[in-house]
This record gives sequence, structure tokens and C-alpha cells, in this order.
Amino acid sequence: MTMNKKVLIVDDDVDLIQMYQPVLVKAGYECQVAYDANEGMQAFEQFLPDVMFVDLNMEHFDSGFLLCHKVKQTEHGKEIPVIIMTAAGHETGIRFSTKTEEEKQWIKADDYLEKPISARDLVQYLNEKIFKQHAD
Repeated sequence: MTMNKKVLIVDDDVDLIQMYQPVLVKAGYECQVAYDANEGMQAFEQFLPDVMFVDLNMEHFDSGFLLCHKVKQTEHGKEIPVIIMTAAGHETGIRFSTKTEEEKQWIKADDYLEKPISARDLVQYLNEKIFKQHAD
């Protein structure tokens, strides 16, 4: 039995976290959460997740960008996928992308997911894109 992969979700949407966390745990992931960028950085440093999901717009409109930038400057942060999860594309009309290295450098994230994303789709994303293991 391999150790559970550790997932950190940083999002100020309590309802969303309450929807995701039990589904991720049931799928075999160890899941920790934080509700703002400062908590997120502390949780990152203590939990050392295998993957991190960060909401873009928390206490400030760019909190998620700043958190991703801080995380990516750490040794551990350079080793793990950091994924921005946001509805900002819907709200602002701005399209985010991480298709090129330049975009990844600018966004300071490895991927980008458009919210809303269902808990089931999030598990599928983790299984197929991040950890490339197949659910039974």
C-alpha cells in the first residue's frame, strides 16, 4: 500500500471546501485546507503537499497569484504541481492559460482550472492528470 498523496486546497469558499474535502478523502487522498493566502502558506510549509490547488480571488483579487509565487520560490514548491482554480475567467472575461512556459512563469502555476468544477471531476483530474493512476 502506497502512502496517500497529500492535497492542499486554499480557497475562501467554505461551501466548496466542504464539498471537495470528503470526496478527496474518500478517493484516498490526504486533504488539508486553508481559507486564505496566509493560512495557505502556513499549511503548505507544515503539510508539504504533493499537489496544491489555489483560488485566485480570496482576501484580495490577486491573493492566489501571490501565494503561488511564494510557493514556487520554495524548494518543495518547485517540485509539486500548483494549480489555480478560479471563476475569474467567467467574472472578468480574462482568459488564463498555462499552455506555454511563458504563461506558466507569468501565472506562477502549473495548471489552471475553471470553477465551478465538481468534486468528482477534481478527483478525476488528480487521478488522470496529476498522479496518472486509474481509479477502480
